[in-house]
Amino acid sequence: MTIFYFTLKRSFGTLTNLIFLTLAPIACIFFPAGEAWPLLPYGYQYFGIIILFVAIRLTQIILEDRAKGVIKRLSVAPIRYFHYLSQNLLAYSVILILQCAIVIVGGLLWGQELYRPFALFALYISFSFTALAIALAWISIFRNKDIAFLVYMSLIFLMVLLGGIMMPLEMFPDLMKRIAVILPTFWFAEGLNWVVYGQQTSDFMLINGMLWVYTLVFLVLGSTRKMQ
Repeated sequence: MTIFYFTLKRSFGTLTNLIFLTLAPIACIFFPAGEAWPLLPYGYQYFGIIILFVAIRLTQIILEDRAKGVIKRLSVAPIRYFHYLSQNLLAYSVILILQCAIVIVGGLLWGQELYRPFALFALYISFSFTALAIALAWISIFRNKDIAFLVYMSLIFLMVLLGGIMMPLEMFPDLMKRIAVILPTFWFAEGLNWVVYGQQTSDFMLINGMLWVYTLVFLVLGSTRKMQ
Protein backbone atom coordinates (compact mmCIF):
# COMPACT_ATOMS: atom_id res chain seq x y z
CA MET A 1 0.00 0.00 0.00
CA THR A 2 1.48 3.33 -1.05
CA ILE A 3 1.66 6.32 1.24
CA PHE A 4 -1.13 7.95 -0.77
CA TYR A 5 -3.66 5.16 -0.22
CA PHE A 6 -2.53 4.63 3.36
CA THR A 7 -3.11 8.34 4.05
CA LEU A 8 -6.60 8.15 2.56
CA LYS A 9 -7.39 5.23 4.85
CA ARG A 10 -6.03 7.02 7.91
CA SER A 11 -7.96 10.18 7.09
CA PHE A 12 -11.25 8.36 7.66
CA GLY A 13 -9.93 6.40 10.64
CA THR A 14 -11.56 8.47 13.42
CA LEU A 15 -15.19 9.38 14.07
CA THR A 16 -14.42 13.12 14.16
CA ASN A 17 -12.70 13.01 10.79
CA LEU A 18 -15.50 10.90 9.36
CA ILE A 19 -18.06 13.54 10.39
CA PHE A 20 -15.99 16.41 9.01
CA LEU A 21 -15.26 14.61 5.75
CA THR A 22 -18.74 13.25 5.02
CA LEU A 23 -21.66 14.59 7.03
CA ALA A 24 -20.54 18.22 7.35
CA PRO A 25 -20.23 18.90 3.58
CA ILE A 26 -23.49 17.08 2.86
CA ALA A 27 -25.29 19.13 5.52
CA CYS A 28 -24.21 22.34 3.75
CA ILE A 29 -26.34 21.40 0.76
CA PHE A 30 -29.60 21.68 2.70
CA PHE A 31 -29.05 25.00 4.48
CA PRO A 32 -31.58 27.66 3.37
CA ALA A 33 -30.80 30.98 1.75
CA GLY A 34 -30.81 34.22 3.73
CA GLU A 35 -33.05 37.18 3.03
CA ALA A 36 -30.42 39.94 2.63
CA TRP A 37 -27.13 38.26 3.58
CA PRO A 38 -25.37 36.05 2.72
CA LEU A 39 -25.83 36.22 -1.01
CA LEU A 40 -25.48 32.46 -1.42
CA PRO A 41 -27.32 29.92 0.77
CA TYR A 42 -25.89 29.73 4.28
CA GLY A 43 -24.28 26.35 3.71
CA TYR A 44 -22.30 27.64 0.75
CA GLN A 45 -21.22 30.75 2.64
CA TYR A 46 -20.01 28.76 5.64
CA PHE A 47 -18.53 25.88 3.67
CA GLY A 48 -15.27 27.83 3.71
CA ILE A 49 -15.17 27.41 7.50
CA ILE A 50 -15.56 23.66 7.10
CA ILE A 51 -12.71 23.64 4.60
CA LEU A 52 -10.44 25.32 7.17
CA PHE A 53 -11.36 22.78 9.85
CA VAL A 54 -10.99 19.81 7.52
CA ALA A 55 -7.53 21.01 6.45
CA ILE A 56 -6.21 21.12 10.02
CA ARG A 57 -7.81 17.78 10.89
CA LEU A 58 -6.14 16.13 7.91
CA THR A 59 -2.71 17.63 8.44
CA GLN A 60 -2.75 16.53 12.07
CA ILE A 61 -1.88 13.10 10.72
CA ILE A 62 1.55 14.48 9.83
CA LEU A 63 1.82 15.90 13.35
CA GLU A 64 1.00 12.46 14.77
CA ASP A 65 3.75 10.92 12.66
CA ARG A 66 6.20 13.45 13.99
CA ALA A 67 5.20 12.66 17.60
CA LYS A 68 5.69 8.94 16.93
CA GLY A 69 9.11 9.53 15.34
CA VAL A 70 7.99 8.45 11.88
CA ILE A 71 9.36 11.56 10.18
CA LYS A 72 12.67 11.23 11.98
CA ARG A 73 13.03 7.63 10.80
CA LEU A 74 12.57 8.77 7.21
CA SER A 75 16.17 10.02 7.32
CA VAL A 76 17.38 6.40 7.33
CA ALA A 77 14.56 4.95 5.24
CA PRO A 78 14.52 4.59 1.43
CA ILE A 79 11.56 7.00 1.34
CA ARG A 80 12.51 10.65 1.19
CA TYR A 81 10.71 13.30 3.21
CA PHE A 82 9.58 15.06 0.01
CA HIS A 83 7.91 11.86 -1.21
CA TYR A 84 6.22 11.32 2.15
CA LEU A 85 4.95 14.91 2.29
CA SER A 86 3.81 15.09 -1.33
CA GLN A 87 1.88 11.81 -1.05
CA ASN A 88 0.13 13.04 2.09
CA LEU A 89 -0.74 16.39 0.56
CA LEU A 90 -2.00 14.69 -2.60
CA ALA A 91 -4.35 12.52 -0.54
CA TYR A 92 -5.63 15.52 1.40
CA SER A 93 -6.15 17.44 -1.85
CA VAL A 94 -8.21 14.64 -3.35
CA ILE A 95 -10.43 14.55 -0.28
CA LEU A 96 -11.00 18.30 -0.32
CA ILE A 97 -11.71 18.40 -4.06
CA LEU A 98 -14.24 15.58 -3.69
CA GLN A 99 -15.92 17.49 -0.89
CA CYS A 100 -16.18 20.57 -3.09
CA ALA A 101 -17.65 18.51 -5.91
CA ILE A 102 -20.22 16.92 -3.59
CA VAL A 103 -21.35 20.30 -2.30
CA ILE A 104 -21.70 21.80 -5.79
CA VAL A 105 -23.38 18.81 -7.45
CA GLY A 106 -25.59 18.20 -4.44
CA GLY A 107 -26.71 21.82 -4.43
CA LEU A 108 -27.59 21.73 -8.10
CA LEU A 109 -29.60 18.54 -7.65
CA TRP A 110 -31.35 19.94 -4.59
CA GLY A 111 -32.24 23.11 -6.47
CA GLN A 112 -30.06 25.64 -4.67
CA GLU A 113 -29.36 28.90 -6.51
CA LEU A 114 -25.58 28.84 -7.05
CA TYR A 115 -25.48 31.46 -9.84
CA ARG A 116 -22.14 30.39 -11.36
CA PRO A 117 -21.55 26.82 -10.10
CA PHE A 118 -18.35 26.24 -12.10
CA ALA A 119 -16.82 29.47 -10.79
CA LEU A 120 -17.92 28.56 -7.26
CA PHE A 121 -16.30 25.14 -7.63
CA ALA A 122 -13.06 26.76 -8.81
CA LEU A 123 -13.14 29.16 -5.85
CA TYR A 124 -13.68 26.32 -3.39
CA ILE A 125 -10.74 24.41 -4.85
CA SER A 126 -8.45 27.44 -4.66
CA PHE A 127 -9.45 28.08 -1.07
CA SER A 128 -9.04 24.39 -0.21
CA PHE A 129 -5.41 24.45 -1.30
CA THR A 130 -4.90 27.69 0.62
CA ALA A 131 -6.39 26.18 3.77
CA LEU A 132 -4.27 23.07 3.37
CA ALA A 133 -1.09 25.11 2.99
CA ILE A 134 -1.94 27.26 6.02
CA ALA A 135 -2.61 24.16 8.11
CA LEU A 136 0.69 22.60 7.01
CA ALA A 137 2.60 25.72 7.99
CA TRP A 138 0.72 25.85 11.28
CA ILE A 139 1.47 22.29 12.41
CA SER A 140 5.14 22.78 11.58
CA ILE A 141 5.27 25.16 14.56
CA PHE A 142 3.72 22.88 17.19
CA ARG A 143 4.68 19.53 18.68
CA ASN A 144 1.38 18.71 20.40
CA LYS A 145 -1.55 18.08 18.07
CA ASP A 146 -4.20 19.01 20.65
CA ILE A 147 -2.60 22.40 21.33
CA ALA A 148 -2.13 22.99 17.61
CA PHE A 149 -5.80 22.24 16.92
CA LEU A 150 -7.19 24.32 19.80
CA VAL A 151 -5.08 27.38 18.99
CA TYR A 152 -5.90 27.01 15.30
CA MET A 153 -9.62 26.97 16.11
CA SER A 154 -9.21 30.40 17.68
CA LEU A 155 -7.26 31.55 14.65
CA ILE A 156 -9.99 30.28 12.33
CA PHE A 157 -12.62 32.19 14.28
CA LEU A 158 -10.69 35.43 13.88
CA MET A 159 -10.01 34.79 10.20
CA VAL A 160 -13.62 34.08 9.29
CA LEU A 161 -14.93 36.93 11.44
CA LEU A 162 -12.55 39.59 10.12
CA GLY A 163 -12.54 38.16 6.60
CA GLY A 164 -16.23 38.66 5.99
CA ILE A 165 -17.43 35.06 5.99
CA MET A 166 -19.50 35.14 9.19
CA MET A 167 -20.84 38.68 8.70
CA PRO A 168 -20.57 41.36 6.01
CA LEU A 169 -17.51 43.58 6.11
CA GLU A 170 -19.71 46.66 5.83
CA MET A 171 -20.45 46.27 9.53
CA PHE A 172 -16.80 46.81 10.51
CA PRO A 173 -14.95 50.13 10.87
CA ASP A 174 -12.58 51.25 8.12
CA LEU A 175 -9.45 50.15 10.00
CA MET A 176 -10.67 46.56 10.32
CA LYS A 177 -11.67 46.58 6.66
CA ARG A 178 -8.10 47.48 5.69
CA ILE A 179 -6.72 44.74 7.96
CA ALA A 180 -9.11 42.20 6.46
CA VAL A 181 -7.49 42.57 3.02
CA ILE A 182 -4.39 40.69 4.20
CA LEU A 183 -6.43 37.64 5.20
CA PRO A 184 -7.10 34.79 2.75
CA THR A 185 -10.67 34.60 4.06
CA PHE A 186 -11.26 38.13 2.74
CA TRP A 187 -10.45 36.99 -0.79
CA PHE A 188 -12.63 33.93 -0.36
CA ALA A 189 -15.54 36.16 0.69
CA GLU A 190 -14.84 38.44 -2.27
CA GLY A 191 -14.96 35.39 -4.51
CA LEU A 192 -18.38 34.46 -3.17
CA ASN A 193 -19.58 37.97 -3.92
CA TRP A 194 -18.19 37.72 -7.45
CA VAL A 195 -20.03 34.45 -8.05
CA VAL A 196 -23.28 36.33 -7.47
CA TYR A 197 -22.60 39.81 -8.83
CA GLY A 198 -19.26 39.73 -10.61
CA GLN A 199 -18.96 40.85 -14.21
CA GLN A 200 -15.26 41.17 -15.00
CA THR A 201 -13.51 37.81 -15.34
CA SER A 202 -10.24 39.52 -14.50
CA ASP A 203 -11.59 40.25 -11.00
CA PHE A 204 -12.27 36.58 -10.40
CA MET A 205 -8.84 35.66 -11.71
CA LEU A 206 -7.28 38.19 -9.31
CA ILE A 207 -9.17 36.67 -6.39
CA ASN A 208 -8.04 33.14 -7.22
CA GLY A 209 -4.54 34.40 -7.94
CA MET A 210 -4.32 35.91 -4.45
CA LEU A 211 -5.45 32.63 -2.91
CA TRP A 212 -2.77 30.75 -4.83
CA VAL A 213 -0.15 33.25 -3.68
CA TYR A 214 -1.12 32.43 -0.09
CA THR A 215 -0.96 28.75 -0.99
CA LEU A 216 2.57 28.95 -2.35
CA VAL A 217 3.86 31.06 0.54
CA PHE A 218 2.47 28.83 3.29
CA LEU A 219 3.36 25.66 1.38
CA VAL A 220 6.99 26.75 1.26
CA LEU A 221 6.93 27.66 4.95
CA GLY A 222 5.33 24.38 5.94
CA SER A 223 7.32 22.04 3.70
CA THR A 224 10.82 23.42 4.21
CA ARG A 225 10.64 22.77 7.93
CA LYS A 226 10.82 19.00 8.30
CA MET A 227 9.37 19.03 11.82
CA GLN A 228 11.96 16.69 13.25
